[in-house]
Amino acid sequence: MKLTLPPRVSPQSFDAALKAFAGVVGAGWVMSSDADRDAYADAYAPGSAERWPASAAVAPASVEEVRAIVRIANEYKVPLWPVARGKNLGYGTAAPRMAGSVVLDMGRMNRILELDPKLAYAVVEPGVGFFDLHDEVERQKAPLWLSVPGNGWGSVIGNALEHGIGYTPYGLHARNLCGIEAVLPDGDLLRTGMGAMKDNPAWHLFPMNYGPTWDLAFSQSNLGVVTKAGLWMQPAPETSLELTWDIPNEEDIGWVIDTVTPLKIAGVIDQNVFIPSWLGKIVVLGTRKDFWDKPTAMPEWRVKELLKQYQLGYWRVSIRLYGDESVNKAKAEVIKAAFKRHLSAPAMESWWRQGDPKPPLDLALGTPSAVPLQMSDWVGGRGAHLGFSPVVPATGEHVMGQLKRSRKIIADHDVDFYASFTIGGRFANNVNMLMYDRDNAAQVDNMKKLFNALISETAKAGYGEYRTHLGWMDRVMDTFDFNDHALRRFGEKVKDALDPNGIIAPGKQGIWPAAYRALQKEGAE
Repeated sequence: MKLTLPPRVSPQSFDAALKAFAGVVGAGWVMSSDADRDAYADAYAPGSAERWPASAAVAPASVEEVRAIVRIANEYKVPLWPVARGKNLGYGTAAPRMAGSVVLDMGRMNRILELDPKLAYAVVEPGVGFFDLHDEVERQKAPLWLSVPGNGWGSVIGNALEHGIGYTPYGLHARNLCGIEAVLPDGDLLRTGMGAMKDNPAWHLFPMNYGPTWDLAFSQSNLGVVTKAGLWMQPAPETSLELTWDIPNEEDIGWVIDTVTPLKIAGVIDQNVFIPSWLGKIVVLGTRKDFWDKPTAMPEWRVKELLKQYQLGYWRVSIRLYGDESVNKAKAEVIKAAFKRHLSAPAMESWWRQGDPKPPLDLALGTPSAVPLQMSDWVGGRGAHLGFSPVVPATGEHVMGQLKRSRKIIADHDVDFYASFTIGGRFANNVNMLMYDRDNAAQVDNMKKLFNALISETAKAGYGEYRTHLGWMDRVMDTFDFNDHALRRFGEKVKDALDPNGIIAPGKQGIWPAAYRALQKEGAE
């Protein structure tokens, strides 16, 4: 990928900045060749990866190196785009929102600084991945479990900061963060919570602090660079029982939601309950051409044939209970009775007890996996996906309304319907996986139109996305329109106060610093 300079930075100043960066991290950790820029491009880009080009990347190994890089960036007015491991597939991976930004690659900062089995927390740097932390827990034989997302090859901190979701009782990953260290846009260093007091042992234990609490101000934000964080973990339970139902019909999702939500709110169910549609099971059995070899969306008659052939329901509900065996049995009876009011088929039951091996593909047991990456092979070619992810109240009425709305829009664009709902309590995340071949221009163009239609029509109904791809960050922020977009205006005020040079991640989540606000339409879909 050819060089795209940062806005308002001359070639001479850019070269001087890279030389200064090299003086901090070593020449080998400043990456500025065409091949390097390719490596930091969006691997799933809908269209040309050059839409969001990095100019270079720099990889620090310590918090002091991060501070030095941020100060140099201010001196030369070179914008930085921090990434933990750059594995945010479907949302932009490591590519920057603003063309020409230098990627601040935190992958070398990969230490597990603390693992406390008694109080069930870890302290990790951004480069620590789910597999890394899982392996360390296993090595120490610590009685702790992780909460992992669908694809576990990314960063533990990075996923939490991007509001990632898992499927255990600790599945709201941002909520598990407790005590953050961050480099501010001027190079200053901040510790949030009790960590604001030197050597306070409650830093990663108490989720607030004296005065305003800032931990989540660094999630999906461009107010600083997180260099370490505390992470609450799940104590390993004595037993775990999984109850699974195949739900036969598409419209059944309404009563499923109205059955699960009260049990979740009441504490009978602890975990985030993941409810995938049928395609979530078919994608691991083959590619699209194995089941439907025409370019049109798979018709309903063919879907019904596949469900019958593979003995699948339209939806699958798996509820996992954790803890004392007698308590799990009692909770299971309550849950089974609630489902029996709507479905005569009994639940499939599967027990895990301490000492048993964990099934490798069971995310609800906290084992990271990369198997879900197979879904990108579904369409063939250079497969990729976008995720359209609105949040709706966890009631059958709201879920059915959103399902019908997105279902129609996706059908109107002749795309296979692949949806899931994750019940996190009082809300449900509705993730619609939109898969395409990056080399098929017609598919890419159709996908962009589809994505725009989903955003606008869903916003008209009163719902918004909780995360999105680089190219749609501004469009999604536009949908949060209360009081003349007060949320964006507030973010801009804070950004301009803390980062007058606009150094850290300009444009992230639609928050642009004054220095670059005129560029917000560039790179937007």
